[in-house]
Amino acid sequence: MLLALLAIALLISFVWQGENHLLWIGLGLLLADAVVLGGMGWDGWRGRSQRVQISRQPLDRLSIGRDNPVTLSLQGVGRSTIVQIRDGYPVTMAVSQTLVETAIAAHATEEISYTVHPAERGEYQWTRISVRQLSPWQLAWMDWQVPQTQSVAVYPDLIGLRALTIRLTLQSTGNIRRANRLGVGTEFAELREYGTGDDPRLIDWKATARRSRPLIRVLEPEQEQTLIILLDRGRLMTAQVQGLKRFDWGLNAALALALTGLNRGDRVGIAVFDRQIHTWMPPERGRSHLTKLVDRLTPIQPELIEPDYFGTVSTLVTQQTRRALVVMLTEIVDAIASTELLAAMGRLTPRYLPFCVTLRDPEVDRIAHAPSSDIASTYSRAVALDLLAQRQQAFAQLQQRGVMVLDAPADQISDRLVDDYLRLKAKGRL
Repeated sequence: MLLALLAIALLISFVWQGENHLLWIGLGLLLADAVVLGGMGWDGWRGRSQRVQISRQPLDRLSIGRDNPVTLSLQGVGRSTIVQIRDGYPVTMAVSQTLVETAIAAHATEEISYTVHPAERGEYQWTRISVRQLSPWQLAWMDWQVPQTQSVAVYPDLIGLRALTIRLTLQSTGNIRRANRLGVGTEFAELREYGTGDDPRLIDWKATARRSRPLIRVLEPEQEQTLIILLDRGRLMTAQVQGLKRFDWGLNAALALALTGLNRGDRVGIAVFDRQIHTWMPPERGRSHLTKLVDRLTPIQPELIEPDYFGTVSTLVTQQTRRALVVMLTEIVDAIASTELLAAMGRLTPRYLPFCVTLRDPEVDRIAHAPSSDIASTYSRAVALDLLAQRQQAFAQLQQRGVMVLDAPADQISDRLVDDYLRLKAKGRL
């Protein structure tokens, strides 16, 4: 704007004075430019002492596949100003805002947030914060960087585990606990007075006779049972499903199931395997065991190796002599390719309670049920329908051998698996 005003003034002077004063007009234009540039330099120099104070709040462990918040704290100076901030987040992560701009009032304190969405576990480095601030006269942008390096670990879905903890706690207390556990399970919990809507078959007639008022038995699922989780980290678990590796969806489901089992008082053990058992954590009780599981399993990555189902189950049978619920988290292509898996799961019956859980790709479902409009989409739909039909044949063979089956989209597997486990506990199947 200043340069435009000066140019207009010099143009008017040229019109009035004519070509004889062209040299003086040119010199005046250079002088005007020098004045404007000098004002910009002075404005930028004096603004260095009025920089906004910016820091990144310390980052905790991040959850894979989730939008994790990152918060920046700003402390204003003696006047209001405009600030642009670009944080030094890892470039491999998706972010909600690459550049954050805000106007901060004089001496005000403000917090601004953005989210990062990591797609892989591991250690990531946050580097310095790049800042641009408008100078006091708004003639220049002042650029500087805030050194704040931090190493942050990306873990499995800890946000989902916290939400599941709250859900299980609510189910175990108050009216929700009473409504859910009344009449289910095999272990006696307490006696309480008969209420409207209660099942008369639960009345304890001896206690009723002693106290002269109807009392019913409250039963809850048996505790101190054993849950073994077998997590496949072989070739099929390396595929990308809904933005994450299938193994990561399986790991999230394994930890959610382990948390549920520990919350219900069971002993939980986990084995991660490919051609052999890669990691084995024997069954233990207590909430502290979950922390050990998370720390031990987080660094594990899937490999392009064909898993040995039969060898894994044979090793488990020799190590775990007590009856247990054995949950196999893996993927199935068809009955022929999964012959070893069928034989291995069949070996677990009837001594153990086998449960085969597969993580289906939702994209296959979408293609199979989408209307086809051309030859290419028709072929794709035919292949998807054939894959689903062959999966169903494999599941039918598993069920004929007494194996329970859960086939669900990978992004829904955790909730579905937890619900099935709670139903098994309530029915006393184990």
